[in-house]
Amino acid sequence: MNQRHDVVVLGAGSAGYAAALRASQLGLDVALVESDKLGGTCLHRGCIPTKAWLHAAEVADLAREGSSMGVATSFSGVDAGALQAWSQGIIDRLHKGLTGLVEGASGVTVVRGHGTLVSDREGLGVRIADEVVRGRNVVVATGSQPRTLGLPIDGKRVLTSDDALRLTELPGTAVVVGGGVIGVEIASAWRSLGVEVTIVEALDRLIPTEEPDLSKGLQRAFRKRGIQTRFGATVAGIDTTEADATIRLADGSALAADVVLVAVGREPRTAGLGLAEAGVTLERGHLRVNDRLMTSVRGVFGVGDVVAGLQLAHRGFAHGMVVAEVIAHQMGRLDRAPTLPRDRDLPRVTYSNPEVASVGLTTAAAERLGTVLKQDYNLAGNGRSLIRGASGFVRVLRLENGPIVGVHMIGQGVSEMIGEAQLAAGWEALPEDVASLLHAHPTQGEALGEACLALAGRPLHSHA
Repeated sequence: MNQRHDVVVLGAGSAGYAAALRASQLGLDVALVESDKLGGTCLHRGCIPTKAWLHAAEVADLAREGSSMGVATSFSGVDAGALQAWSQGIIDRLHKGLTGLVEGASGVTVVRGHGTLVSDREGLGVRIADEVVRGRNVVVATGSQPRTLGLPIDGKRVLTSDDALRLTELPGTAVVVGGGVIGVEIASAWRSLGVEVTIVEALDRLIPTEEPDLSKGLQRAFRKRGIQTRFGATVAGIDTTEADATIRLADGSALAADVVLVAVGREPRTAGLGLAEAGVTLERGHLRVNDRLMTSVRGVFGVGDVVAGLQLAHRGFAHGMVVAEVIAHQMGRLDRAPTLPRDRDLPRVTYSNPEVASVGLTTAAAERLGTVLKQDYNLAGNGRSLIRGASGFVRVLRLENGPIVGVHMIGQGVSEMIGEAQLAAGWEALPEDVASLLHAHPTQGEALGEACLALAGRPLHSHA
């Protein structure tokens, strides 16, 4: 391969294929290197299959609740194999569309194989077996993998999230190690599908990076659903037999279950890529980058989960597009360099039952900027939420005499409200700006409007 591409992208997950597509749109010549399927973790082992299982879980819950609305429905069980096949069908359809999009993009060459970074006298490139794909720039987009804490993952009794989403038979009981987004989502789905679940979390609450009141609301809801929790608990080890797994905790206690899910977050997939050998500075496995996502080696960029911060597919999309535009600007294809979105402006959603969604600053972070005014609107006063059986609240934070700096929500359906919340916080709108806009009735979005009305001093269905 003697051609020198404008950009070589190592990894075709969310961040990698976004970089390739945007670079192609800007007229750059791109090689996209991938050893597995296009789409990466999000499409094949993360976002999409998880949400498919969660939708099935919601259907199971609705089947149980139908009689309360006068509809003769009941829940009699789950065919996990059929559920898995249905989920895989969705993945396959999306993968086919993505493959056609990437392979049809002008100037994008897909190269199959495991790649490692090369930086030598001939310049930058990615080595695949005995060949080097050369590029003026290299974008490292190799994503992340489940953290295991050194526990004995066997894919049968001790699982990662990858394993959990491939099950064709559900366990009767499960211990979930980790109360972050991944653990909470899978625990929620399993419980709705009939699994007895206990969550073990080393910190003092679920989803600990979110507003504390959201954690409290989620914990209350989980307790009502029969999901058990153990906080302040660290794992000392796991013992397995053919029949079950026993998790040993540091306090001397133990929990036995059919399976143990280790869901303690994800770590960057950067080992064995030749990064340090090429001079790229790593910090705890992540690539150290500047505000243009360039590493310590000129022309080498990092995007997505290999860069420390929120591990979100839409952050990967944003990183990929920004890097493509940075390179295009350096090559004279764009008049202005792009601005990297702040992590605080990215919407965050936990798709459990109930859902949790937020954007912007927490109350504690906002208070470091000045006096904060906070307004909650209880979904019990929202007609659409009552119809859907959703409970929870919407919280809007503003600086005194200033803009909205954070929105925090809990309740079924709030994930569909996060777009408007992101616009309000990202554009630093005043509550008065949002209050002047009419929200369709009856919708859950009215709850956000009501909170802003109250913050603007014009409450309608709530007290200021």
